Amino acid sequence: MASRGSSRIPGFFNLSRQERLDLVAEHTGMTMDERQALEGGKGLPMDVAENMIENVIGLYSLPLGIATNFIVNDREVLIPMVVEEPSIVAGASFMAKLARPGGGFHADTDPPEMIGQIQVLDLADSTAARTVILEHEDELLSELKVLDPVLVELGGGPRGLDVRTLEDTPIGPMLVVHVIYDTRDAMGANAVNTAVEHLAPRIEALCGGRTHLRILSNLSDRRLAHARVCIPQAALTFDAYTGEEVRDGIIAAWAFASADPYRAATHNKGIMNGVDAVVLATGNDWRAIEAGAHAFAAREGRYTSLSRWWVDDSGQLCGSLTLPLALGTVGGATRVHPGARAALRLMQVTSARELAEIVASVGLAQNLAALRALATEGIQRGHMSLHARQIAIAAGASGEAISTIANQLVEEKQINLEHARFLLQKRRQE
Repeated sequence: MASRGSSRIPGFFNLSRQERLDLVAEHTGMTMDERQALEGGKGLPMDVAENMIENVIGLYSLPLGIATNFIVNDREVLIPMVVEEPSIVAGASFMAKLARPGGGFHADTDPPEMIGQIQVLDLADSTAARTVILEHEDELLSELKVLDPVLVELGGGPRGLDVRTLEDTPIGPMLVVHVIYDTRDAMGANAVNTAVEHLAPRIEALCGGRTHLRILSNLSDRRLAHARVCIPQAALTFDAYTGEEVRDGIIAAWAFASADPYRAATHNKGIMNGVDAVVLATGNDWRAIEAGAHAFAAREGRYTSLSRWWVDDSGQLCGSLTLPLALGTVGGATRVHPGARAALRLMQVTSARELAEIVASVGLAQNLAALRALATEGIQRGHMSLHARQIAIAAGASGEAISTIANQLVEEKQINLEHARFLLQKRRQE
């Protein structure tokens, strides 16, 4: 690829779709095949789709947008996002712009260690069973290393065992063996599931119990991504709001989510608006990411905010986000979906850990966008202007009429399908 330009592209929103694609291709050095993979309807060949899932009858498309302005770990990056909801791409891009004076986003990740679970039932003595399994840990891990020598050669493979006893369950006590497995740049479900299936008979032979479920866990809390950002107070000032007012309003809004699970659910949904959009664009399993994130948010027995916001010693607004991100840059849909491969190339990511750092940064930016809107002008102002465009399209508007009708809907504060149809009919009569 050619060298990357700045992700700061003023007026990007005002360009035509073709002009945006031309600019992104120029900035990132995309090949013609990669460019075509990101264009509407050309991303996934039907013969590939037929072999991805069962009972295929067609393809289903969603918009792919580009979030601009991002600096992640001192690197400019344009970020592909697949999402149907208005304001998400724009919100993330604008927050990334506010973050630039403070150096953008900084992120890091834990090693890509996944957890495979083996459920053990019908034990005479669960404590003795736990002891004997751990006594044979080295032997069991050695067996796993021969399963995938290529992964081991790349630096991955089995890392250890953790054995827990669950006493108070509806069917009585059970033992759970966790197999810790480093999957490198893969999400790792297949590798982990193969490993626990292989170990199950050996576990039975050692402890005398009966192994039941053998499956990966999507609460990948050994594979966390951490993103941080600080926004200078001056960058938060807009319209009649001072930077201090905006900063303190954001912290008060976060404190609500931190204390109340009803607020936290919507707060975290806003984070996942950004996270899921990049995960989907890169062909990763967004359902697994959602499950892990929400389980992690409740890890201390009460559902709470995934993010944290505070004021630093210089008066800046600072935020952080930590969540499990089991992402892959090899295997699965990332291997077979041309659009997913092109999205990864567009970002020039070289590892699953780098991808997770970008995704966490987008999640934090999206969280900031929602909190800023809620704490100041309200969430509806920006959202409804974009929603009005969808209403105009649903009413039958096309071309330049979409913007005209949408603007009228917003100005007249009647953003509904019936009024859009009335305005469109009036326009046609005139």
